[in-house]
Amino acid sequence: MAKSRALITGITGQDGSYLAEFLLAQGYEVFGMIRRSSTVNFERITHIQDKISLVTGDLLDEVSMINVLKQTKPREVYNLAAQSFVQTSWSQPVFTGETTALGVTRLLDAIRTVDPEIRFYQASSSEMFGRVLEVPQNEATPFYPRSPYGVAKVYGHWITVNYRESHQMHAISGILFNHESPRRGLEFVTRKISNGVARIKLGLESTLALGNLEAQRDWGFAGDYVKAMWLMLQQDAAEDFVISTGETHSVREFCEVAFSVVGLNWQDHVVVDEAFIRPAEVDFLVGDSSKAQRLLGWKAEVEFPALVEMMVRHDLESLRN
Repeated sequence: MAKSRALITGITGQDGSYLAEFLLAQGYEVFGMIRRSSTVNFERITHIQDKISLVTGDLLDEVSMINVLKQTKPREVYNLAAQSFVQTSWSQPVFTGETTALGVTRLLDAIRTVDPEIRFYQASSSEMFGRVLEVPQNEATPFYPRSPYGVAKVYGHWITVNYRESHQMHAISGILFNHESPRRGLEFVTRKISNGVARIKLGLESTLALGNLEAQRDWGFAGDYVKAMWLMLQQDAAEDFVISTGETHSVREFCEVAFSVVGLNWQDHVVVDEAFIRPAEVDFLVGDSSKAQRLLGWKAEVEFPALVEMMVRHDLESLRN
């Protein structure tokens, strides 16, 4: 029996690396689309690079994606590539729109052109809810994005719905709430905290500068969330799903747990820096993933304290080596 074939854009990122591992374990032939760039970082996929095939393409160039689809002939496409750092989206709003919004359109249109039977997963985001209009947020909650990134994700989400309904494509979106891991980029607040704690514990730093300590998020483990992506694409009906833990924790609480892992008091080391305060803040996000639990049989497995400890211990070990 022929292996299932999947194409992952953004395979070198946190989610891409975990998804590639998961699909390999399911017996898939995995292809990863990367940009032709001198700065591509393969650190997250080094351990599986001999098991996957990398192809060059760019979300800014539809022709390149048509060529990638013809070359790889996937049955499933997971679009995880984007300018995904919220803070950067204010300084690079047009680029964020080109990749995170219009990039989705180019990829969907390439699929429609090459093989509309391909199943398509779009990485939507809880940042689309922004200034939340109801608590908790589910699949029917209206969007109110508060950053160029959130706005771009809303476009990507709705163009996926549009192609599903207009072209009868199996195109779906996973509205994932914040999901973290030791592979999270250092620019994200959770990894900034875990890495900062490790550096302070080892005497490399004495303080950690952060922005809004009261911002609250629904934080889960990325390794759990990629399984949900796959489960969504295995359903007979193409539907969108919220993926979340249903719990909310503040940045302050993340600091408390992270510093306690190494026996330190966070208040002795954390300072608030106005430079890290967003122009339009998203204060509170918490998801309702009951639909995913009911229809996919999915639920978050790694709990918040274990996630924080996993990240801190990883950074400690990395810095010691």
